[in-house]
Amino acid sequence: MQAPAARLEILAPLSGVLIPLESVPDPVFAQKMVGDGISLDPTSGELLAPVSGVVTQLHQAHHALTITTAEGIEVLVHIGIDTVLLKGEGFKPAVKQGDRITAGQLLISFDVDLVARKARSLLTQVLIANVEKVMRFVPANGLVEAGKSVALTIELAAETSTTTQTGTHAALTGEAVSLPNPSGLHARPAAVLAAEAKKYKSDLRLVRGSDEANAKSVVAIMGLATREGDAVAIRATGPDAAEAIRSLSALLASGCGEAAGEAPGEETTEPAPVRAKPASANELAGVSASPGLAVGKIVQYRQQIIAVSERGESASVERLKLDAALHEARNQIETLKGRLSDPAKAQILVAHQELLEDPDLVDLAIEGIGDGKSAGFAWREAFTRYATRLEGLDNALLRERANDIRDVGRRVLALLAGVEQAQIDVPAGSILIAEELTPSDTASFDRSKVLGFCTTGGGATSHVAILARSLGIPAICGIDEAALTLTEGSLVVLDGSKGLLLKKPSETEIAEAQARVARQATKRAEEMAAASEAAITTDGHHIEVVANVRNAADTQEGVTHGAEGVGLLRSEFLFDDRDTAPSEEEQAAAYKAVAQALGHDRPLVIRTLDVGGDKPLPYLPLPREDNPFLGLRGIRVSLEYPEIFRTQLRAILQAAPLARLHIMFPMVATLDELRAAKAILAEEVQASGHPSAKVGVMIEVPSAAVMAEVFAPEVDFFSIGTNDLTQYTLAMDRGHPKLAKQADGLHPSVLRMISLTVEGAHKHGKWVGVCGGLASDAMAVPVLVGLGVDELSVSVPAIPAIKALVKRLSHAECTQMANEILHLGTAAEVRSRLAAYAD
Repeated sequence: MQAPAARLEILAPLSGVLIPLESVPDPVFAQKMVGDGISLDPTSGELLAPVSGVVTQLHQAHHALTITTAEGIEVLVHIGIDTVLLKGEGFKPAVKQGDRITAGQLLISFDVDLVARKARSLLTQVLIANVEKVMRFVPANGLVEAGKSVALTIELAAETSTTTQTGTHAALTGEAVSLPNPSGLHARPAAVLAAEAKKYKSDLRLVRGSDEANAKSVVAIMGLATREGDAVAIRATGPDAAEAIRSLSALLASGCGEAAGEAPGEETTEPAPVRAKPASANELAGVSASPGLAVGKIVQYRQQIIAVSERGESASVERLKLDAALHEARNQIETLKGRLSDPAKAQILVAHQELLEDPDLVDLAIEGIGDGKSAGFAWREAFTRYATRLEGLDNALLRERANDIRDVGRRVLALLAGVEQAQIDVPAGSILIAEELTPSDTASFDRSKVLGFCTTGGGATSHVAILARSLGIPAICGIDEAALTLTEGSLVVLDGSKGLLLKKPSETEIAEAQARVARQATKRAEEMAAASEAAITTDGHHIEVVANVRNAADTQEGVTHGAEGVGLLRSEFLFDDRDTAPSEEEQAAAYKAVAQALGHDRPLVIRTLDVGGDKPLPYLPLPREDNPFLGLRGIRVSLEYPEIFRTQLRAILQAAPLARLHIMFPMVATLDELRAAKAILAEEVQASGHPSAKVGVMIEVPSAAVMAEVFAPEVDFFSIGTNDLTQYTLAMDRGHPKLAKQADGLHPSVLRMISLTVEGAHKHGKWVGVCGGLASDAMAVPVLVGLGVDELSVSVPAIPAIKALVKRLSHAECTQMANEILHLGTAAEVRSRLAAYAD
């Protein structure tokens, strides 16, 4: 017979009335972020020990302490809500940290009247901090007497009932990790690290030499101004220290989700900014932030001044105001995220939301409130201090992140001041001139009115520039400050591609620019009008043009833009930004939604999970790797974790009746890997009873390309991932700040790999697609067509233009040109030969 679970009775530390923890008017307690237990509305002012044990923590404000019992249970007692703001006023401790105490012993005396007047609430929480050690909570109810009545009974988990703990936690430090991030831990990798750190109870510090930062604070992490190659480590103190060190160290080694190329929010792949040189006094120069041409009228935009009073009401009232403003700001940013169709760019605003919960930033504001400042004044002081600190760093990327802190800060400040943030409401045909714009400003632009913008601050790697490129708004950053003196309403020509603003264009120059803009618009309209037509060359060769998508919405947009199918559904987007793997039902619903958006007659290629190495998942315990690009990636991860793989295959197969289903395995390097994956698929097909699907592999590594003729009999198709194929062929990390420009997919060696793949596939009657970046590159399309590629899977916006280009090509001429190009020696020579096709 199984022994009954050990029980521990926790006495009421104060006399009063018990209430459920969920009723406490503080989300930190009500949502059990600190621990689980009970709350008590007190009628006495002497806090008695609810259990026997050791005082392992006594807060310096004397309003809270933790007792660790002989069983290792950590009992936290917190007198009142926001009583930390009293800084010890009204509290008198009768014990000190490290004291061994017995149940019923006096711990803290406090002035009930004083605390009731100055604190937000007297509700006192009795919490179990290490809830993982408790199997069951049985709270009491009604009236209780201090030191006598049982307020909470807990049943202990088996492993903790027989284990005696000292009740103290020694600090542990993990092994040093060399940061792989080309720009160090800037905003988004810092946000990823902080979000993961917040999952642990332990105090976590990011340590570099003698410097350290709160690992749960984005601004603190950025404040370290880390660089690529810096040796950093995690130091942890608390109940889950070892687990936290393992998880965060692996995350740091992987780049904190910052992968090259397609990684969400990638900032280091942008071309190095080059400041334009004005050709005449009539031009103002800056840095090209977003390409494009615009002719419009100047609108001088200035940020509004938000006034707040220095002194506030009581600290508890001001704290309530701050909490409400932070909550509303998060809701506003969530709405703003919905306006961005590109999930990668929406990650910029996710980082903004993370700042709203930054413990160092919020604590600094609370400290100001405790000093008698209003919430608005304290908050402004807090975010201004951190922004100023970043602006002083010797790191251009981190200096630009100061703008993000000011953006978030101003949003909350406006809410605290009770003013509505001024919206950029301008006349149609406007070109904005500003000292600085924020990501929120840029994301909220009315694209039908704002034709372009120039800022005297910022650069090509700022979040404002990244969003401008995403939205297709021509922009210049770092422009000559003389732009701020341009007359409101004057007509100008903005050339975002060149980083030049023509301030007093002649009628001829205006006409030429408008003609160029009109030609581009007409061309785009014509391409869109003909997008539903098949992409057939002038000599009758059909090239299937399909879409790269993430979800059903992308798929529907792709069909509208003329996609003949889906050539790449990136299934990893279902697995990202979550704590557990998606269930079979959740995955199946997503895959079937894509299939339904596509229709029965169009092909659907679903790539199985492509993560690992440089693309970590928090719930997948992949080991740290010195060479993540050469480690567990793609199909290797699926074979290493077959249950996740099998679940995904079963979910994918449910979409088979709804579309022409194709399953594609990523990063296949050997025939053994392919056969192992196919064997598992065959077992799942047989077990599930679902129809099977066509099977293919992504050609991303040279071994697969040179062995294409051997692979071909075992698959139905190949799809070439030119981004990875380029970096593996040239042995150049495509995210490397110095090598990225040389990692050119039009290098003859890469084109030879594509040629080998096509030749091997066609010998066995199998088709070949290209789903990497080259497929969307107008300059590359003619050579791909000439090499014999059958399908081009491109980004949704590029579909009409790529189809129109194919229809202008002669397949025979492309074939002849491709044969010539294969004998060239450099990427520059190839690009020179293809220059006529550049869009």
